[in-house]
Amino acid sequence: MVRYNPTYIEPRWQAFWDEHRTFATPPLGDLPAGTKKRYVLDMFPYPSGDGLHVGHPEGYTATDIISRFARARGECVLHPMGFDAFGLPAEEHAIKTGEHPRVQTQRNIDNFTRQLKLLGFSYDWDRVLATTDEEYFRWTQWIFTVLYDTWFDHEQQKGRPMAELPVPDEISREGETAIELYRDSKRLAYQDDALVNWCPNLGTVLANEEVSDGLSEVGNHPVKRIPLRQWMLRITDYAERLLDGLDDLDWPTGIKKLQSDWIGRSTGAEVDFYLAATDSKESSQGPFEAFKRARTSSGFPVTSDGDALRVYTTRPDTLFGATYMVVAPEHPLIDRLVTGDQKAAVDAYREKASFKSDRERTDGDRAKTGVFTGTYAINPADGRLIPVWVADYVLAGYGTGAIMAVPAHDIRDFEFAVEFGLPVIPVVGPPADHEQHDEIMAGKACYVAEGTAINSGEFDGQTTAEVKSALTATLAQHGLARQAINYKLRDWLFSRQRFWGEPFPILHEIDADGNPTGIKRVVPDDQLPVTLPQLEDFKPHGRPEPPLAKADDDWLIVELDGKRYRRETNTMPQWAGSCWYYLRYIDPKNTKAFVDPELEKQWMPVDLYVGGAEHAVLHLLYSRFWHKVLYDRGHVSVAEPFQRLVNQGMILGEVEFSGYVNQSGQHVSTKNVKKDAEGNRVTREGEPVESVSFSEDDVEKKGEGFVLKSDPSIKVDSRAFKMSKSRGNVVNPDAVVSQYGADSLRLYEMFMGPLEATKPWAMNGVGGVRSFLDRVWRMMVDDGAEELALIDAVVDTPCDEEQLRVLHQTIRKVTEDTEALSFNTAIAKMMEFTNHFTRAETRPREAMETFLILLAPYAPHLCEELWSLLGHDESIAKQPWPKWDETAIQESSIEIPVQINGKLRAKISVAPDASQDAMKEAALANEAVASAIEGKQIVKSIVVPGRMVNLVVK
Repeated sequence: MVRYNPTYIEPRWQAFWDEHRTFATPPLGDLPAGTKKRYVLDMFPYPSGDGLHVGHPEGYTATDIISRFARARGECVLHPMGFDAFGLPAEEHAIKTGEHPRVQTQRNIDNFTRQLKLLGFSYDWDRVLATTDEEYFRWTQWIFTVLYDTWFDHEQQKGRPMAELPVPDEISREGETAIELYRDSKRLAYQDDALVNWCPNLGTVLANEEVSDGLSEVGNHPVKRIPLRQWMLRITDYAERLLDGLDDLDWPTGIKKLQSDWIGRSTGAEVDFYLAATDSKESSQGPFEAFKRARTSSGFPVTSDGDALRVYTTRPDTLFGATYMVVAPEHPLIDRLVTGDQKAAVDAYREKASFKSDRERTDGDRAKTGVFTGTYAINPADGRLIPVWVADYVLAGYGTGAIMAVPAHDIRDFEFAVEFGLPVIPVVGPPADHEQHDEIMAGKACYVAEGTAINSGEFDGQTTAEVKSALTATLAQHGLARQAINYKLRDWLFSRQRFWGEPFPILHEIDADGNPTGIKRVVPDDQLPVTLPQLEDFKPHGRPEPPLAKADDDWLIVELDGKRYRRETNTMPQWAGSCWYYLRYIDPKNTKAFVDPELEKQWMPVDLYVGGAEHAVLHLLYSRFWHKVLYDRGHVSVAEPFQRLVNQGMILGEVEFSGYVNQSGQHVSTKNVKKDAEGNRVTREGEPVESVSFSEDDVEKKGEGFVLKSDPSIKVDSRAFKMSKSRGNVVNPDAVVSQYGADSLRLYEMFMGPLEATKPWAMNGVGGVRSFLDRVWRMMVDDGAEELALIDAVVDTPCDEEQLRVLHQTIRKVTEDTEALSFNTAIAKMMEFTNHFTRAETRPREAMETFLILLAPYAPHLCEELWSLLGHDESIAKQPWPKWDETAIQESSIEIPVQINGKLRAKISVAPDASQDAMKEAALANEAVASAIEGKQIVKSIVVPGRMVNLVVK
């Protein structure tokens, strides 16, 4: 019996596609003029040892459908795949086993490739790449040299070559070393002492995203914040460009907002608070009297003598309400601020804060902590002395790392002031009818809105906007403030103390004794790539020094032009290779350039980019930054890399059911359970309960929830969790393909719901889709025969009128929904088609062939097999997409109900465009209707064109 057998069909067609290079991208320049290009891109995966789980193929299936669909419509499609292969997991494996990271990485890539091919994705495998390929990271290193050779011209708002950087005369007179150091201070890629997340156990710096609650994501090791000399990328120079560029992108609104919030543009003022003498406790100074030596507003230099704290505030109107200051534990002036008797307490506090992540420190629900430094500053608005505290709710990376605390008008400051008994002075009055008016005026509640100034001297009675402008201008006249724009965005910390990463193409000059001179140079282009050295082991030594520093001098020391250099021993972060891979796909074999300029012009920008929302900010922001630098330097032709972005929703594990039992073992409804004062689960009467789980067979759906089959009065909790090894709910696609076939997996993931929605996995749902594919098979194949053959119902006669209407309705619906990425509704329409033609006595070949072309992007293996059975030698992937005939879709007549006094009495056939009079006449002509109204008077007629007729009689 020749039943549908994907285990036999699918490997055969996958081998066919490989052999014939079915999905290789043709040269766009060789195609007829006017051929549309479509660059369809997936966010490429990190090849972990666990392989794919069923959540990964969701986005890949979506892009594969679009790619196959676009090819059928005559478009030239670029649809590549690669691997983001550098990273800490492979290095951790090497540390544990001694096996080189490259060995495990390649093994994982091979497994991912096998799984991707198993699912029939139509990638151009001639273009596959991995960020660990030396010919790939050669160009990653080259792009870094471009960043190193670029400075940002704020007047022109673009990056320019270092050769065009104006050098001040006083710097030039100091000589070449001074000039080079000045250039280093302007480069987009530069070195600085940065506060980093240092993990001694892993032996590397970690990004904030790799740290949770003071522990590393990998291994849960303690992470400490320490200052360390690091490579940085000056992404902040591009903040405004990165914001403006979002306007013209076809991206989800939520993703644009996330990027905009991450960049965090705000307008306000920078204000200087001078430090008072350490023994000062009171001040009789009037406004500005403490600043007789004030500077002009045009100068406003950064204070180098340590006599002032600079703050950035968006609410300069609240200066009169600043009752204390807070500096971050990492603020560079800490040693200047702390008095002798406070030093021990401050040092202990800073040490404790160094083990907290930024997320933990800024958690609004966490109790505020801090230590007084022993120093006072002078409030420039009124001359009052206010204490300076150190507290970890202020971050060194935002603004200036110091704040003026206005507890009456900032909730964090208010909580801190309440905790430590600091003054709360309202300076913005709430409306008279505000529900907390009296508490706010008494300094017992916080009011964060704008309003009218109070307790603000000469500014009383003015609006918030008026005070902001006037007070900033007054302070600026005394050299104490200036208007400023600030960004939350910080420069990108771009180095790691790892082995398994791209080496920097940077050389540090050393003298005869091996000491650095402070001069750097890039590795010449003809000596790229800088490859990783051979190391005896990969173990970290617990110190903030890179593993590459253990390399032999044959690798470490370089002589160029008669000078000796030491290689940079940090490596680039994993983000580096993923910033530009979309460009290399265009021209992956080029040994002369990172991409051929003409090919780049033909293919960029990416037309559709699909991936998880977890990459909404960092990867996309970093890629956009690199791309804009390359654009400014003339290496790419468009300013933005990804024109359209779609985030697929997460596929959760199967729904888990749980409930409670009491001490007697009786089931207790979740509706009757609460938490007691200690947080324990108890019944509402206080009896302790324990959680138990139920299988799917134990429960049934009731309304919007689930109940026990054995006792429907017992309500059960249902919840789906993110797939993870720890929960044991990961579903391997290999197992699904083995049982149901790749086409079933592809189709199910698209049929679960809208692409962007979060959806729970259900294995019985895969079985339901497999049943549909079985019906498609039986619609054309005699599955009871001994040899593969078409069923007799498949005939060469034309479609009848009804079949033609269904066919062309299906073409239109599948075409429009596929283009809109509404795959679930397109599948539903194809199911309707199958149901209709399965009931038909004849199934015209014309309809069957057209249907297979529509289904082929979704279930390509099955459709290839049936296409071949229908007598075709060429792959169905090469067939043109069908077009619908609008006239064929129109029905010659439609059936509408006829009601009498609201009750259905008959159904009549009328023309789709029949007038109201014609519909009423047809209704009255119906025998059943005429009989029902005989002897009665029609008092009202309700006729809805194309919908219904309702007669009201008495």
